[in-house]
Amino acid sequence: MGPDFYVTCYKEAHSKNINDENAVVFLDLDCATFGLPSSTVRESFNNCLVTIQSHPPANGSLVQTELENTVSLTCVVDTTAGGVELEWYRNGRLVSLRDGNRQKQSSLCVEPVTRDDNGAIFTCQIMANASVNTSIQLEVNYGPVLNDSEDVWLEEQSDVVLSCDVRAHPPVTVVWKKADKLLDLSTGGYWSSNNGITAQLTISNAKRDVHHGLYTCETTSSVYGVMSKTFVVIVTDKMMKFPLGPTIAGLVVVFFTALLAVISRWQKITKCFR
Repeated sequence: MGPDFYVTCYKEAHSKNINDENAVVFLDLDCATFGLPSSTVRESFNNCLVTIQSHPPANGSLVQTELENTVSLTCVVDTTAGGVELEWYRNGRLVSLRDGNRQKQSSLCVEPVTRDDNGAIFTCQIMANASVNTSIQLEVNYGPVLNDSEDVWLEEQSDVVLSCDVRAHPPVTVVWKKADKLLDLSTGGYWSSNNGITAQLTISNAKRDVHHGLYTCETTSSVYGVMSKTFVVIVTDKMMKFPLGPTIAGLVVVFFTALLAVISRWQKITKCFR
C-alpha cells in the first residue's frame, strides 16, 4: 500500500454558459477529503506517467459502486517538466475544469452516482499530448424499483397490460405469479415480454373466472435478492355500449316528426275559429 492522497472534489453539473456545447461541467463541491489508496491505472510515454487514483479503490481499471454513492478520481502526471496540464473526458466528451485543477494533478468527484454513470469511462490525458492518457470505468450496481402495489380494473372481453420497471445491474430474472403460484403463460390468454427495462404481462379477452385475482411481478438479483410488485386485477361485467350517433339521429327524426304533427294539428285548430 502506498501513501494516501487527499483531493478536492468537483461535483458534476451541466451548464449552458460554457463555450463547448459538448463539454460536461464539473463544479466546485465543498465535500470532505477522501483518503485514496494506491489503487491506480497507469500509462507511460516519453518518461511521463499518468496515474488515476480512485475512491473506492479500482479493481484493475474498473471501479464498482452503488447508486447515491460518491466516486472520487484523481489524475496525477509523474514528470519533472513544468507547466504540464491535464484534461478529462467522460465517454469521449470534454470535462470543463476550474482553473487550478489542471496542473500536474486534477481531481473529479461524481456525486451522487446515478444509473447513467454505469459503464461511464473517464479518461485523463496530457493536454499537449493526447497519447499520454489513461482511463477508468465505473460499474454501478442497483436493483429494480419495485415493492409497491397497483389496482387494475377492466371489463370482461377487454385487454390489459401489466408493467413493472426491471432496470437493474447486474440484470435480474423475472417471473410472473398469480395467487403466489407461478403463472402458466401457455394458458388463459397470457403473453409476456421483457426488454431489460420493462417487463410486461398482457391479458387478452379477460374473463372474470380466469383472470380476476392477485398478480405478482417478481425479480431475483444476485446482489439484491428477491423484489416484487403486485397487481390486483379486478374484472367487471361488460357494459353495454350505447350507440350515441344513431341515437342522436333517431331523436332528431322523432323531434321533427312531432314538430310537423303539431304544426299540422295547429292549422286544423285555427280553421275552426275562423
